[in-house]
Amino acid sequence: MSYRKLPREFTQTDLENEVLDFWDREQIFEKTLEATSKYPRFNFYEGPPTANGKPGVHHVISRTIKDIVCRYQTMRGHFVERKGGWDTHGLPVEISVEQELGLKSKKEVLKYGVKKFNQACRESVFRYLKEWEWITRRIGYWLDLENAYITYNPEYIESVWWILAQYFKKGLIYRGYKVLPYCARCGTGLSDHEVALGYRDVEDPSVYVLMKVISPLPDDSSPPENTYFLVWTTTPWTLLSNVALAVHPDYDYLLVEYEDKNLILLSERADPVLGEGNYEVLRKFKGKELFGIDYEPLYKFVDTKERSHYVITADFV
Repeated sequence: MSYRKLPREFTQTDLENEVLDFWDREQIFEKTLEATSKYPRFNFYEGPPTANGKPGVHHVISRTIKDIVCRYQTMRGHFVERKGGWDTHGLPVEISVEQELGLKSKKEVLKYGVKKFNQACRESVFRYLKEWEWITRRIGYWLDLENAYITYNPEYIESVWWILAQYFKKGLIYRGYKVLPYCARCGTGLSDHEVALGYRDVEDPSVYVLMKVISPLPDDSSPPENTYFLVWTTTPWTLLSNVALAVHPDYDYLLVEYEDKNLILLSERADPVLGEGNYEVLRKFKGKELFGIDYEPLYKFVDTKERSHYVITADFV
Protein backbone atom coordinates (compact mmCIF):
# COMPACT_ATOMS: atom_id res chain seq x y z
CA MET A 1 0.00 0.00 0.00
CA SER A 2 1.34 3.40 -0.94
CA TYR A 3 0.76 6.53 1.12
CA ARG A 4 0.37 10.08 -0.04
CA LYS A 5 3.55 12.05 0.44
CA LEU A 6 3.18 15.12 2.58
CA PRO A 7 4.90 18.36 1.60
CA ARG A 8 7.76 19.44 3.84
CA GLU A 9 5.90 22.47 5.15
CA PHE A 10 2.84 20.36 6.04
CA THR A 11 2.03 20.59 9.77
CA GLN A 12 0.01 18.56 12.24
CA THR A 13 -2.55 21.36 12.33
CA ASP A 14 -2.93 21.16 8.54
CA LEU A 15 -3.54 17.42 8.76
CA GLU A 16 -6.11 17.81 11.52
CA ASN A 17 -8.00 20.49 9.60
CA GLU A 18 -7.95 18.34 6.48
CA VAL A 19 -9.55 15.46 8.40
CA LEU A 20 -12.15 17.79 9.94
CA ASP A 21 -13.03 19.20 6.51
CA PHE A 22 -13.41 15.65 5.17
CA TRP A 23 -15.72 14.71 8.04
CA ASP A 24 -17.86 17.82 7.39
CA ARG A 25 -17.92 17.44 3.62
CA GLU A 26 -18.82 13.75 3.66
CA GLN A 27 -21.07 14.03 6.76
CA ILE A 28 -19.23 11.15 8.42
CA PHE A 29 -20.84 11.65 11.85
CA GLU A 30 -24.34 11.66 10.35
CA LYS A 31 -23.53 8.55 8.31
CA THR A 32 -22.41 6.66 11.42
CA LEU A 33 -25.77 7.45 13.01
CA GLU A 34 -27.63 6.33 9.91
CA ALA A 35 -25.61 3.12 9.63
CA THR A 36 -26.21 2.16 13.28
CA SER A 37 -29.78 3.44 13.74
CA LYS A 38 -31.22 -0.08 14.08
CA TYR A 39 -28.56 -1.29 16.50
CA PRO A 40 -29.06 -1.53 20.29
CA ARG A 41 -29.04 1.95 21.79
CA PHE A 42 -26.28 3.32 24.02
CA ASN A 43 -27.69 6.47 25.60
CA PHE A 44 -25.41 9.47 25.87
CA TYR A 45 -26.59 12.90 26.99
CA GLU A 46 -23.69 15.24 27.52
CA GLY A 47 -23.44 16.80 30.95
CA PRO A 48 -24.11 20.27 29.58
CA PRO A 49 -21.64 23.15 29.82
CA THR A 50 -22.70 26.74 30.45
CA ALA A 51 -22.05 28.88 27.38
CA ASN A 52 -21.87 32.17 29.28
CA GLY A 53 -18.21 31.34 29.93
CA LYS A 54 -15.45 30.43 27.50
CA PRO A 55 -14.36 26.79 27.15
CA GLY A 56 -11.10 25.84 28.85
CA VAL A 57 -8.53 23.08 28.64
CA HIS A 58 -10.41 21.05 31.28
CA HIS A 59 -13.38 20.90 28.89
CA VAL A 60 -11.08 19.53 26.18
CA ILE A 61 -9.89 16.79 28.53
CA SER A 62 -13.37 15.73 29.69
CA ARG A 63 -14.82 15.86 26.17
CA THR A 64 -11.96 13.76 24.82
CA ILE A 65 -12.84 11.05 27.34
CA LYS A 66 -16.54 11.29 26.43
CA ASP A 67 -15.71 11.01 22.72
CA ILE A 68 -13.56 7.93 23.31
CA VAL A 69 -16.41 6.19 25.17
CA CYS A 70 -18.96 7.05 22.47
CA ARG A 71 -16.69 5.92 19.61
CA TYR A 72 -15.90 2.70 21.46
CA GLN A 73 -19.60 1.93 21.98
CA THR A 74 -20.27 2.63 18.29
CA MET A 75 -17.50 0.19 17.35
CA ARG A 76 -19.10 -2.34 19.69
CA GLY A 77 -22.27 -2.22 17.60
CA HIS A 78 -24.41 0.35 19.38
CA PHE A 79 -26.45 3.31 18.18
CA VAL A 80 -24.96 6.29 20.04
CA GLU A 81 -27.03 9.40 19.40
CA ARG A 82 -24.63 11.77 21.23
CA LYS A 83 -27.13 14.34 22.45
CA GLY A 84 -25.61 17.74 23.22
CA GLY A 85 -27.00 20.16 25.78
CA TRP A 86 -26.64 23.61 27.32
CA ASP A 87 -26.82 24.35 31.04
CA THR A 88 -28.67 27.63 31.48
CA HIS A 89 -29.39 27.51 35.23
CA GLY A 90 -27.39 28.06 38.38
CA LEU A 91 -25.43 30.59 40.36
CA PRO A 92 -22.56 31.03 37.86
CA VAL A 93 -25.06 32.53 35.38
CA GLU A 94 -26.86 34.64 37.98
CA ILE A 95 -23.71 35.97 39.64
CA SER A 96 -22.23 36.93 36.27
CA VAL A 97 -25.38 38.90 35.41
CA GLU A 98 -25.48 40.50 38.87
CA GLN A 99 -21.96 41.81 38.33
CA GLU A 100 -22.84 43.17 34.90
CA LEU A 101 -25.91 44.96 36.27
CA GLY A 102 -24.11 46.21 39.38
CA LEU A 103 -26.42 44.32 41.75
CA LYS A 104 -24.85 43.38 45.09
CA SER A 105 -27.58 41.51 46.99
CA LYS A 106 -30.79 39.52 46.63
CA LYS A 107 -32.70 42.60 47.81
CA GLU A 108 -31.28 44.60 44.89
CA VAL A 109 -32.23 41.79 42.47
CA LEU A 110 -35.83 41.91 43.74
CA LYS A 111 -35.85 45.69 43.41
CA TYR A 112 -34.52 45.42 39.85
CA GLY A 113 -37.31 42.94 39.05
CA VAL A 114 -37.22 39.14 38.86
CA LYS A 115 -38.70 39.06 35.36
CA LYS A 116 -36.14 41.53 33.99
CA PHE A 117 -33.33 39.73 35.82
CA ASN A 118 -34.38 36.33 34.43
CA GLN A 119 -34.48 37.79 30.92
CA ALA A 120 -30.96 39.19 31.35
CA CYS A 121 -29.81 35.73 32.45
CA ARG A 122 -31.44 34.13 29.40
CA GLU A 123 -29.68 36.57 27.10
CA SER A 124 -26.30 35.88 28.71
CA VAL A 125 -26.24 32.09 28.63
CA PHE A 126 -25.28 31.79 24.94
CA ARG A 127 -22.74 34.61 24.90
CA TYR A 128 -19.90 32.29 23.90
CA LEU A 129 -21.92 29.82 21.84
CA LYS A 130 -19.72 30.24 18.74
CA GLU A 131 -16.58 29.58 20.79
CA TRP A 132 -18.13 26.37 22.13
CA GLU A 133 -19.19 25.24 18.68
CA TRP A 134 -15.70 25.99 17.35
CA ILE A 135 -13.87 24.06 20.08
CA THR A 136 -16.30 21.13 19.74
CA ARG A 137 -15.48 20.78 16.05
CA ARG A 138 -11.78 21.58 16.44
CA ILE A 139 -11.07 18.74 18.88
CA GLY A 140 -13.00 16.28 16.70
CA TYR A 141 -15.77 15.78 19.25
CA TRP A 142 -18.80 14.31 17.51
CA LEU A 143 -21.91 15.77 19.13
CA ASP A 144 -25.42 16.67 17.97
CA LEU A 145 -25.64 20.37 18.81
CA GLU A 146 -28.39 21.13 16.29
CA ASN A 147 -30.91 19.27 18.47
CA ALA A 148 -29.34 20.03 21.85
CA TYR A 149 -31.47 20.11 24.98
CA ILE A 150 -31.57 23.44 26.83
CA THR A 151 -32.26 23.40 30.55
CA TYR A 152 -34.38 26.57 30.61
CA ASN A 153 -36.89 25.22 28.08
CA PRO A 154 -40.24 24.25 29.66
CA GLU A 155 -40.07 20.83 27.98
CA TYR A 156 -36.80 20.05 29.75
CA ILE A 157 -37.99 21.39 33.12
CA GLU A 158 -41.21 19.37 32.85
CA SER A 159 -39.24 16.23 31.99
CA VAL A 160 -37.18 16.63 35.18
CA TRP A 161 -40.33 17.06 37.27
CA TRP A 162 -41.83 13.98 35.57
CA ILE A 163 -38.75 11.91 36.46
CA LEU A 164 -38.88 13.11 40.08
CA ALA A 165 -42.58 12.19 40.18
CA GLN A 166 -41.76 8.64 39.07
CA TYR A 167 -39.14 8.36 41.82
CA PHE A 168 -41.66 9.68 44.35
CA LYS A 169 -44.36 7.21 43.30
CA LYS A 170 -41.89 4.36 43.78
CA GLY A 171 -40.98 5.54 47.27
CA LEU A 172 -37.43 6.49 46.30
CA ILE A 173 -37.65 10.12 47.48
CA TYR A 174 -37.83 11.07 51.14
CA ARG A 175 -37.55 14.22 53.18
CA GLY A 176 -34.51 14.39 55.42
CA TYR A 177 -31.70 16.58 56.69
CA LYS A 178 -28.29 17.24 55.22
CA VAL A 179 -25.55 19.73 56.03
CA LEU A 180 -24.81 21.84 52.95
CA PRO A 181 -22.58 24.80 52.15
CA TYR A 182 -24.84 27.87 52.26
CA CYS A 183 -24.50 31.34 50.77
CA ALA A 184 -26.05 33.91 53.10
CA ARG A 185 -25.80 36.61 50.42
CA CYS A 186 -27.62 34.57 47.76
CA GLY A 187 -29.96 32.88 50.24
CA THR A 188 -29.42 29.42 48.78
CA GLY A 189 -27.51 26.18 49.24
CA LEU A 190 -24.34 25.68 47.22
CA SER A 191 -22.95 22.75 45.28
CA ASP A 192 -19.32 21.70 45.78
CA HIS A 193 -18.55 23.17 42.35
CA GLU A 194 -20.06 26.53 43.27
CA VAL A 195 -18.09 26.61 46.52
CA ALA A 196 -14.89 25.88 44.58
CA LEU A 197 -15.54 28.86 42.29
CA GLY A 198 -14.87 31.22 45.19
CA TYR A 199 -12.45 29.05 47.18
CA ARG A 200 -9.79 30.79 49.22
CA ASP A 201 -7.88 30.12 52.43
CA VAL A 202 -9.28 32.02 55.41
CA GLU A 203 -8.80 31.99 59.16
CA ASP A 204 -11.90 30.48 60.75
CA PRO A 205 -12.45 30.48 64.53
CA SER A 206 -12.90 27.21 66.40
CA VAL A 207 -15.47 27.03 69.19
CA TYR A 208 -15.87 25.42 72.61
CA VAL A 209 -19.28 23.99 73.43
CA LEU A 210 -20.78 22.50 76.60
CA MET A 211 -22.71 19.23 76.19
CA LYS A 212 -24.71 18.30 79.30
CA VAL A 213 -24.17 14.77 80.67
CA ILE A 214 -27.50 12.96 81.20
CA SER A 215 -26.41 9.40 82.05
CA PRO A 216 -24.21 8.01 84.88
CA LEU A 217 -20.44 8.34 84.73
CA PRO A 218 -18.27 5.20 85.19
CA ASP A 219 -19.03 3.43 88.52
CA ASP A 220 -21.94 5.80 89.27
CA SER A 221 -25.59 4.77 89.55
CA SER A 222 -27.24 8.05 88.58
CA PRO A 223 -26.51 10.96 86.23
CA PRO A 224 -24.31 13.68 87.74
CA GLU A 225 -25.68 17.16 88.31
CA ASN A 226 -24.36 20.23 86.53
CA THR A 227 -21.79 18.20 84.55
CA TYR A 228 -20.81 18.86 80.93
CA PHE A 229 -18.45 17.61 78.26
CA LEU A 230 -16.26 20.52 77.17
CA VAL A 231 -16.19 20.01 73.40
CA TRP A 232 -13.84 21.69 70.93
CA THR A 233 -14.56 21.77 67.19
CA THR A 234 -13.01 23.48 64.17
CA THR A 235 -16.22 22.94 62.16
CA PRO A 236 -18.95 24.70 64.16
CA TRP A 237 -21.41 24.54 61.26
CA THR A 238 -21.67 20.76 61.81
CA LEU A 239 -23.11 21.24 65.31
CA LEU A 240 -26.61 21.54 63.81
CA SER A 241 -26.48 17.87 62.82
CA ASN A 242 -24.33 16.59 65.68
CA VAL A 243 -25.26 13.07 66.86
CA ALA A 244 -22.12 11.88 68.71
CA LEU A 245 -19.00 12.98 70.62
CA ALA A 246 -15.67 11.32 69.87
CA VAL A 247 -12.93 10.60 72.43
CA HIS A 248 -9.67 8.73 72.00
CA PRO A 249 -9.93 5.37 73.80
CA ASP A 250 -6.38 5.51 75.23
CA TYR A 251 -6.12 9.19 76.22
CA ASP A 252 -6.66 10.50 79.75
CA TYR A 253 -9.71 12.66 80.48
CA LEU A 254 -10.45 14.66 83.62
CA LEU A 255 -13.61 15.54 85.50
CA VAL A 256 -12.87 18.94 87.01
CA GLU A 257 -14.72 21.57 88.99
CA TYR A 258 -14.40 24.89 87.19
CA GLU A 259 -16.21 27.99 88.42
CA ASP A 260 -19.84 26.84 88.90
CA LYS A 261 -19.73 23.74 86.66
CA ASN A 262 -18.18 20.28 86.45
CA LEU A 263 -16.41 19.72 83.13
CA ILE A 264 -15.03 16.65 81.37
CA LEU A 265 -12.12 17.37 79.02
CA LEU A 266 -8.83 15.97 77.74
CA SER A 267 -6.21 15.97 80.50
CA GLU A 268 -3.53 17.59 78.33
CA ARG A 269 -5.83 20.51 77.48
CA ALA A 270 -6.96 21.38 80.99
CA ASP A 271 -4.21 23.91 81.76
CA PRO A 272 -4.11 25.58 78.30
CA VAL A 273 -7.91 25.95 78.18
CA LEU A 274 -8.94 26.56 81.80
CA GLY A 275 -5.72 28.03 83.13
CA GLU A 276 -3.29 26.40 85.55
CA GLY A 277 -4.64 26.39 89.11
CA ASN A 278 -8.12 27.56 88.06
CA TYR A 279 -9.79 24.17 88.51
CA GLU A 280 -9.96 21.20 90.88
CA VAL A 281 -9.55 17.64 89.58
CA LEU A 282 -12.37 15.40 90.81
CA ARG A 283 -11.81 12.20 88.80
CA LYS A 284 -9.72 10.77 85.99
CA PHE A 285 -10.87 8.45 83.16
CA LYS A 286 -9.50 6.70 80.12
CA GLY A 287 -11.40 7.64 76.99
CA LYS A 288 -12.76 4.11 76.58
CA GLU A 289 -14.43 4.38 80.02
CA LEU A 290 -16.55 7.26 78.71
CA PHE A 291 -17.92 5.21 75.82
CA GLY A 292 -21.72 5.15 75.71
CA ILE A 293 -22.38 8.08 78.06
CA ASP A 294 -25.38 10.08 76.86
CA TYR A 295 -25.50 13.85 76.55
CA GLU A 296 -28.25 16.36 75.87
CA PRO A 297 -28.52 17.42 72.20
CA LEU A 298 -27.70 21.03 71.40
CA TYR A 299 -30.59 21.16 68.93
CA LYS A 300 -33.72 19.02 69.07
CA PHE A 301 -35.31 19.62 65.68
CA VAL A 302 -33.85 16.39 64.22
CA ASP A 303 -35.76 13.26 65.26
CA THR A 304 -33.23 10.42 65.04
CA LYS A 305 -34.75 6.95 64.76
CA GLU A 306 -31.66 5.17 66.05
CA ARG A 307 -29.71 5.82 69.23
CA SER A 308 -27.80 9.09 69.10
CA HIS A 309 -26.08 11.76 71.18
CA TYR A 310 -23.66 9.59 73.10
CA VAL A 311 -19.88 9.22 73.38
CA ILE A 312 -18.01 7.06 70.88
CA THR A 313 -14.31 6.22 70.65
CA ALA A 314 -12.12 7.03 67.66
CA ASP A 315 -8.36 6.98 67.09
CA PHE A 316 -8.42 10.16 64.95
CA VAL A 317 -9.14 12.35 68.00
